[in-house]
Amino acid sequence: MFLAVDPPPAALADLDTALSPLREAPGAPRWTPADRWHLTLLFLGHVPADRQRPLTAAVAPAVAATRPMSLQLAGAGRFGSLRRPAVFWAGVTGDVGELRALAGRLAGVARALRLPVEDRPFRAHLTLGRWRPGRPADGTLPDRLAGYRGPVWPVAEVVLWRSHLGPAPRYERLAGWPVTGSP
Repeated sequence: MFLAVDPPPAALADLDTALSPLREAPGAPRWTPADRWHLTLLFLGHVPADRQRPLTAAVAPAVAATRPMSLQLAGAGRFGSLRRPAVFWAGVTGDVGELRALAGRLAGVARALRLPVEDRPFRAHLTLGRWRPGRPADGTLPDRLAGYRGPVWPVAEVVLWRSHLGPAPRYERLAGWPVTGSP
């Protein structure tokens, strides 16, 4: 499971169009389909059944404390080195401080429920693809999107998703909480 903010379809379509010239480039990563693009605020992994209901109840006030925010997908980068890149991501600008605060509140909710939380700082990004170890990888590809700036959009809600892995991975929406102050 994971908690995320989903950019609106227009923002995703704009980014998908900008990414189009890179899709067949030599050394490109394995691209994540656009219908699975999310700004993950908190990765939870497996949540035991007895903690799912308390989690959904506790997330509501954490989201309700969120001020209105507008975000923009902008630029790109990679996790991993230039020679051994791992993840190709799109950056996020706008009200990132408020997004970071929300991610912190959500991590606090998970810790209070004794759910494991990664102990690393939140870094707003949208994963676009992953390079496979041992395959040709061009770590300079994200540089080609350095000047990318998508449309600005208001954050409407936070969504709890469940991942279903396998040959046809998919996400199942479990719950959503409006960011009530969104413009």
